[in-house]
Amino acid sequence: MQTTSKTEITKAVIYLRVSSEEQVDNFSLDTQQDICLKEAQRRGLEVVKIFREEGKSAKTITGRPVLIDLLEYCRKNKKNVDAVIVYRLDRMSRQTSDYLAIRKKLTENNITLISATEPTGNSPTEKLVETMLAGFAQLDNDVRSERTKNGMRSRFLAGLTNGTAPLGYKSQNGYVVKDSKYWDKMKEAWEIIATGKKTLSEMAEIMNKLGLRQTVRGKEYLLRPQTASRLFRNKFYMGKLTSENYPEEVRGQHIPMITEAQYYKVQAIIDGRNTSIAIPLVRRYRDNPDFPLRRIVKCGKCGAAFTGGWSKYHQYAYYLCHKRCGTPSVKAYELDFSTVKLLQTITPSKGCLDAFISLLRKTYYKRVANLQKRRDEADGEIKRLRVLRQSLIEKNLNGIYSDEMFKEQNKMIEEQITSAQISKDDALLDKYNLESIVSFIKDKFSDLGKTYQESDLGQAKVLLSSIFPSGLSWGFPGYSNQYISPMFTSIRQFETQVIPLGVPIGSRTRITGFGGPHSIHLTMGTGSRYFTLSHPNLKIG
Repeated sequence: MQTTSKTEITKAVIYLRVSSEEQVDNFSLDTQQDICLKEAQRRGLEVVKIFREEGKSAKTITGRPVLIDLLEYCRKNKKNVDAVIVYRLDRMSRQTSDYLAIRKKLTENNITLISATEPTGNSPTEKLVETMLAGFAQLDNDVRSERTKNGMRSRFLAGLTNGTAPLGYKSQNGYVVKDSKYWDKMKEAWEIIATGKKTLSEMAEIMNKLGLRQTVRGKEYLLRPQTASRLFRNKFYMGKLTSENYPEEVRGQHIPMITEAQYYKVQAIIDGRNTSIAIPLVRRYRDNPDFPLRRIVKCGKCGAAFTGGWSKYHQYAYYLCHKRCGTPSVKAYELDFSTVKLLQTITPSKGCLDAFISLLRKTYYKRVANLQKRRDEADGEIKRLRVLRQSLIEKNLNGIYSDEMFKEQNKMIEEQITSAQISKDDALLDKYNLESIVSFIKDKFSDLGKTYQESDLGQAKVLLSSIFPSGLSWGFPGYSNQYISPMFTSIRQFETQVIPLGVPIGSRTRITGFGGPHSIHLTMGTGSRYFTLSHPNLKIG
């Protein structure tokens, strides 16, 4: 293919390239160099420079810096370079258009391209053969690419991942297995975010403290909120494989870390929160165990909350109106004793508690039955939606639905599946034992004064705030006309035969001479009634 005015070719450069997938002994750079040097010797050429490019793809020119250096070298030294020798023409490029562009640049500089293993020359026939060889190289490259794509798709449909395993898993012999270093920590992170009490920013901090790290090119990095969001959005953890390249959603061959119900619960939590606004979890004021009634008891004269203090020589503690309106202070033990007497006065009778527990059992088992029915209906709906999604996938693959329409419809189906999963999830009923709750009620409600005395600071505040939502009013020398919560009022009015299910408006009790929370939530009649009291692992709905 010589088109120059040069009468003799005397000097040449050699270009060697091997891609990462071709690095085998019989196709190494050293093998190519040996063959090219022998071809130069056979032609009587002096090799002035050798360019070696290792582990670079033949798909693009821009991704091969040594090839670019070669072309620049030839441009600058076109008077001293007569030929470029390659082991094979596809070493220059497997893309026909790129190959022809390279060949054109060399020709413009009066430089001949020589293949050490293929026929090249100036005649029309030799040029045609050369172009056909470049075309065959591209065909071979395209076939390999297609086979690779088909292989990756086949692995995906078989439930095997093609990319990097997410945090908590690792790849081993072509399969994804548990990563003992991170599995338990990542599982704990899922359980924490499922409580709904943490933002993504807080979760990133918690996960970093647990020792979870993101690995990129062998280096470990701290997790950021964006990374935490991607992890908690990944269906891989519930045993599903998804891909941006394929519309299907398949069951993976790996072990799920969480259940589908837990996954969709977390999605609802993330979707419903603005993670840029942290939720304050701690009160601004510090509680003092010496003054458990501070801010709960209020002045009967001006309505201001009582605060606490100690006498001059720390002889005794006392409460007083923080506005100093003139109401006399009261010694702490006197106010505490009056509170105990008040709670004993309003303690429900045994008959009321028995009636309340009877309704609790009835309501609990009724809800269990309704829940099971709701779960069955939700399971049927989820099954229908999955069939609908499969039909949508098939229509997308057949070209009936465009990718944009598929994504829009698939998003709607995914939201409906999430809603159905949440509607059947009532982990509270699954987690707590009814008989344990009944024993708790009998123990704590049979003597509210004793319960108050045996409670810690947090429990005492919860108890009093639940029974007296507006606080306690102190009108020296005792409590006066306290407003009792509707829920507690209904418990005190329970009868063994007839149980009214209206929504009570609360009651006021005139008393003279007395001074970390979990919840029981019952749905009775048309209203919801709440009573909150501390108990280890107690919270039923």
